[in-house]
Amino acid sequence: MPAHDHAPYRTQNWILEKPGASGRHGLVVAQNREAAEAGAAILQAGGNAADAAVATALALAAVEPWNSGLGGIGFALVLPPGANRATVVDFGPVSSRNTRAADYALTGRTKRDLFTWPEVEGDRNVHGPLSFCIPSAVAGYARLHEAFGTGTPVADLLAPALRLARRGLAQDWFATLKIASSASVLRLYEESARLYLPGGLPPVPPYQGVPGFLPLGRLAETLARLAEAGLRDFYEGGIARDLAADIAALGGVVDREDLAGCRAVLREAPTIAWRDGHVVHTAGGLTAAPTLAEVVSGMAAVPCPPEGPDAGWFAALSTVMREAYARRLAGLGAATEPGDTCTTHLTVVDRDGLMVSMTTTLLSSMGSRVALPKTGILMNNGMMWFDPRPGSANPIAPGTRPLCNMCPVIVTPRSGEGPRLAAGASGGRRILASVYQTLAFLLDFGMEPGRAAHLPRIDVSGPEGTSADARLGPEVREALAGAGPVEVVEHGVMPINFACPNLIRLDGDVATGCSDVASPWSAAVAVPG
Repeated sequence: MPAHDHAPYRTQNWILEKPGASGRHGLVVAQNREAAEAGAAILQAGGNAADAAVATALALAAVEPWNSGLGGIGFALVLPPGANRATVVDFGPVSSRNTRAADYALTGRTKRDLFTWPEVEGDRNVHGPLSFCIPSAVAGYARLHEAFGTGTPVADLLAPALRLARRGLAQDWFATLKIASSASVLRLYEESARLYLPGGLPPVPPYQGVPGFLPLGRLAETLARLAEAGLRDFYEGGIARDLAADIAALGGVVDREDLAGCRAVLREAPTIAWRDGHVVHTAGGLTAAPTLAEVVSGMAAVPCPPEGPDAGWFAALSTVMREAYARRLAGLGAATEPGDTCTTHLTVVDRDGLMVSMTTTLLSSMGSRVALPKTGILMNNGMMWFDPRPGSANPIAPGTRPLCNMCPVIVTPRSGEGPRLAAGASGGRRILASVYQTLAFLLDFGMEPGRAAHLPRIDVSGPEGTSADARLGPEVREALAGAGPVEVVEHGVMPINFACPNLIRLDGDVATGCSDVASPWSAAVAVPG
């Protein structure tokens, strides 16, 4: 039989290059160029990195609704200019105080499409109104703006998002791909189907010419109300009333009291010592940060060849990460965390050196797949982070926080002198491996941000094995196979085999950044001047 009959199928036969950006007046990196441009415009108008991060995040609600938005949750890290300790803005997932474990009865089967924990009747923890956690993203953006912003009016920060929402979602091939991937569930919910499946099918771009734009329901009206009434209206005003009414009508349990009690919390960022020279600031707690600390510790004695990561380095990382994941998941019993997530990450630095690293998410692609008709808001499905088995280490319960996998980081030099970094990624369980390797490429191997963003990586999302980018050489793949089970996969648009990182390095007053190479819409945008 010819050897090529055994060759893995390739979906993409091209070499990708993502442009980076550099400048002295501020830089925004996001998974959508228009959102990054919105943040850069705020910087150019005199806002700081906190203002720009809020504007970017709000714009993302209109231009990549499958990843994040007003119905989402997240974490941000903020490092003031010259400071040596970052602050966490914690707006992570919390279940409704009305949550009842009895609403998530098990079928007796194991769910194997997205994750490997027991299946819940009707997939109520995966999609639909009982999959919602309290939407805390707007509270997080408000706290970030209040605590670290310049006082730029909220209406100014909302203006780009409002303009983009009024225009609609770009109806290009990537939008077709993302919507089609969720269409089988979007069609179950009336408003979601009306918005994202016009005529009952995913929207497609014209065969030639330029793409049009897909209306986003009442999202623009909601953004306009926030601009007029302020961000707390989402939790205590007219928007809160509409949210609660829609959720109740659908049979959900998040109510006005849950919304009114939603607050983002500021706390000092836990840190990790990276070898002898750097300090990694993390969101800590129930994020991926504790497992990142284990990986950093396990790799501390592994040599870093001056020519770059070699077969031995990748094999050691594979072993260390599989062992770290085994310990992480042991705390969850036999459950594993969701892998098919569509989080977003953005990084910002301003002309004064204020840095923001923020990860936000709806959890799954299109979240709960439920768009609320009165507001146009697509809700998260954060209940999927809980282990549905009674008595588990991460059980479904009222007013509870689950373990999640977000991992924004900021890095400072231990001496106080030298470059600073901000980074993070989207991609569920794949985030951790991506963040660690991005930091290693920059800190241990001295790479420029652009090279670090383009280098092939491995992924370890659990104790059972390693995925290797097909671009890695045969000696690396052989070493990985010697360390444990390995699968060679593509780093492409879809299937999504690797997380999507982005990063900024601040060296003196020059910021340099790059976004994920395989993300079609992502971009680093520098403020001109």
